[in-house]
Amino acid sequence: MNDALRTPDDRFADLTGYAFAPRYVELPDPDRASKTLRMHYVDEGPAQAAPILCLHGQPTWSYLYRHMIPLFTAAGHRVVAPDFIGFGRSDKPPRADDYTYARHVDWLKAFRNATDLTNITLVCQDWGGLIGLRAAAEEPQRFARIVAANTALPDAHGVSDADAGRVSAAMRDYYATLPVHQSAPAMGMAMRGDQSGMGFLHWVKFCAETPVFKVSDVVRVSGGRLGDAEAAAYDAPFPDDSYMAGARRFPSLVPIMPDNPAIPANRAAWRTLEQWHKPFLTAFSDGDPVTAGAHVRFQQSVPGAKRQEHVTIAGAGHFLQEEKPVELANAVLRFIVDNPL
Repeated sequence: MNDALRTPDDRFADLTGYAFAPRYVELPDPDRASKTLRMHYVDEGPAQAAPILCLHGQPTWSYLYRHMIPLFTAAGHRVVAPDFIGFGRSDKPPRADDYTYARHVDWLKAFRNATDLTNITLVCQDWGGLIGLRAAAEEPQRFARIVAANTALPDAHGVSDADAGRVSAAMRDYYATLPVHQSAPAMGMAMRGDQSGMGFLHWVKFCAETPVFKVSDVVRVSGGRLGDAEAAAYDAPFPDDSYMAGARRFPSLVPIMPDNPAIPANRAAWRTLEQWHKPFLTAFSDGDPVTAGAHVRFQQSVPGAKRQEHVTIAGAGHFLQEEKPVELANAVLRFIVDNPL
């Protein structure tokens, strides 16, 4: 792993709506024991309170939770919102191959160990769920509640081992035929997946190969109505494309192909979730083109989800923290009250 890039601090000066003090932990570099990676996080509210751990997805960062954090702290909760490695104020290894699904899970677990979080209420969206649900399944004693919002845990469900190679080969062949989308409307088309996973490959191709990739464009395409200052804040972590390896890489790591190396670990996580009796809530929006329908499996398969009053948040797309932060925050707060430790 080459030396990681670090976004200059002045890029984060006076961001609109984001006046939280930066905090950092040093995490082991998986390739070099003598090196570390710096991970940034927000930590607000009373230190003695059980934490709400808010995990962002691709290509956003903890700025996504700026409206929700004050609502949680006003209710007396501690809120911890890290930036995954490659995002936000965290260090950014420069090569796509520096990022793997397993490394992201390990980085999150190392962060949890460094901050000694326990009795966690996990709030996870997009890749925040892919990583956070794996971490919760691997360290269930640390987690008290889970809120899954517009996320999934792909494991090639329903595809037999005998068919895995054939299906994966067909998906790779299809990927090779795809054009590279370069405009915001085309990006919207790429985000609109389907049950086969073929539609999502448009998004993978776009992120990996488009010459111009902006975080604010992605949020806007999903429905986020950003002002210029907010758009600049979403783009602040990435002065140029050399900082974007992690943001571009995430879609390629989603295990939609049945022979993806993350499939066994995700299936193991599902086996744990299928025995998960602690409270589990789904809070999906009604207009997400990416994860529509993924809530059904959580509700049907996770025992702790069966007695909950699940939430559908109307009028929001993929980034519901940006579009409906009050509604999502209130759903989380009600869930915590209804399911005391």
